[in-house]
Amino acid sequence: MSGERSAYLMVIGDREALAWVLSTRQTAFPAARAGQASRLSAGDELLIYTTRGCFRNPTRDRGRVVALATVAAPVTRDTAPVRFGDREYPLRCPLRVTELAPFGTGPVLADHVAALHAFPDPRSWSVRLRRPLVLLDAHDRDLLVGLLRPDLVPLDDALAEYLRRGAPVRRSHRAAPP
Repeated sequence: MSGERSAYLMVIGDREALAWVLSTRQTAFPAARAGQASRLSAGDELLIYTTRGCFRNPTRDRGRVVALATVAAPVTRDTAPVRFGDREYPLRCPLRVTELAPFGTGPVLADHVAALHAFPDPRSWSVRLRRPLVLLDAHDRDLLVGLLRPDLVPLDDALAEYLRRGAPVRRSHRAAPP
């Protein structure tokens, strides 16, 4: 399949990681996912999906496709891995992201699972989201991009809210009363 581009749903389940991806325009993978990450090629499309728990309120939030990115160069190993919490992500690749759905918009994936080939069993579809990349066929890619396009705005018009929500919570440490 030389010369053909692939499309993937890129699953992001952490708001700080999402803010890093959008602000640095790159993505990272753990070493344990090297086999999957190495399949990415320049020109591949990534539909960025935020899980229900990404913003730490799964009862309020919905899992949404929020952006379309293009892989700008192959994945490489970085000697200084990016860290989120206690996890290291030493594999990186640059992305081109020019548009983003405003926070709280973008198609809700659960509403379209029955129509997507990537999820052959709608009862257990979420199990397939336990990996960072879910391969999409042309049908799935076209359906999701078609649903996402009406919500997209220039990246700079929507980025600030994602960065605000992705900032780590700072706890104040007040001195105990005497």
